[in-house]
Amino acid sequence: MKLHQLSLFLLGALLSACALAQGAPQPNAQAMLQASDAVRNPDKPFGVTVTLIEYRSGKQTDTSTLGSYAKSDARSGQFRTLIRFVAPARDEGKLMLKNGNDFWFYDPSSRASVRLSPQQRLMGQASNGDVVTVNLAKDYQAKIGLEEEIADGNRQMRRSTRLDLTASSPEASYNRIELWVDSTNSQPLKARFFSESERLLKTVYYRRYQPQLGKERPTEMVIIDGLDTKWVTVMRYSDFVYRDVPEVWLQRDYLPNFKPE
Repeated sequence: MKLHQLSLFLLGALLSACALAQGAPQPNAQAMLQASDAVRNPDKPFGVTVTLIEYRSGKQTDTSTLGSYAKSDARSGQFRTLIRFVAPARDEGKLMLKNGNDFWFYDPSSRASVRLSPQQRLMGQASNGDVVTVNLAKDYQAKIGLEEEIADGNRQMRRSTRLDLTASSPEASYNRIELWVDSTNSQPLKARFFSESERLLKTVYYRRYQPQLGKERPTEMVIIDGLDTKWVTVMRYSDFVYRDVPEVWLQRDYLPNFKPE
């Protein structure tokens, strides 16, 4: 083959390769994030029992049981959640309401509803509501990060896609999030949540997938504090059920009158 013919052949091959690369379907980050949200969040109002177990330096220090009632807002698409403290006895009857960017805590002993500050919402147990029933795709813009194998919450290697999430709404609780999802089915595997100052606030592992309300969903989350990695909270979910969540339950003024059905 003559030199100019070889050059034309190589050029044609290169152009064909480029065309194939451009035509190959690329993963859609925002669609993957929406699919991951759908794995975590049922598509109708629902109730679930949440058991929280706290560990410090590997030793259990506390446990509590909560009843959670969640319903998405037709305008924002975000979930509004009422949390009822069931156990231990010292906390029975206390309530927490998450409605948009507002977070309220109600103590029946004082019959007072106290609004939690942004700092209180990001630290301690109150912040865990922001990593459970929330539609991340509504408040964050996703980009594809790395394709890699990671150890999931069960220490099994999984092929994953890291989604890099940047806050796109003032309602967003975190400045950015790194979320690893299974590359084949968008199941969330791991997430890291950061503050505006780029401080790691928490690392979360989603695990123990089980069929719940028509979909395989994580029934346990392991939350590792970003400032003190020896502080770990395990959140376990049971008794998933579709149920009516009256609008009045999701109003701050109604908290003193709330009685579980």
